[in-house]
Amino acid sequence: MRTFTAIIEKDHATELYVGYVPGFAGAHSQGETLDELQKNLCEVIEMLLGDEEPKIDTEFVGTQQITVR
Repeated sequence: MRTFTAIIEKDHATELYVGYVPGFAGAHSQGETLDELQKNLCEVIEMLLGDEEPKIDTEFVGTQQITVR
């Protein structure tokens, strides 16, 4: 069992949740609900892991609030 960190955003144009795993090429999906997105991401990641061991190019560190004038 492996754990990956996904970034989740809400696309207001389509009203879909969009998620991706930073640094993991091809590990992205979308869904109408968070549960559907999680299911879809799991399917994509399982498919990608079946092809070969992924080379993760980056590591999720966190988020920052940026204030501009």
